[in-house]
Amino acid sequence: MAVYAMVHIDVTDPDSYGKYAELAGPAVQKYGGEFLARGGECKQMEGKGRARNVIIRFPDWETALSFYNGPEYQEALKYGLPAAEREYTFVEGV
Repeated sequence: MAVYAMVHIDVTDPDSYGKYAELAGPAVQKYGGEFLARGGECKQMEGKGRARNVIIRFPDWETALSFYNGPEYQEALKYGLPAAEREYTFVEGV
């Protein structure tokens, strides 16, 4: 069953976050992830919103967690985490 990463982001350091994005995209692809939404227009209807929102589909839990914990994405996070305030959630599809 598919697993979705839902990421809500406010970038605080665009230069460092750009380096994160350069590394994160190929890591997503390596682990079979597919971007379904990536920073396009959004409208917050309830709760606290973030300026940037991303949705990624992975084939299953094992793949999603292997991606997140894998060396490629962990390297990307060295640039991404200090450069943004964000929430990153995996949710099982229906």
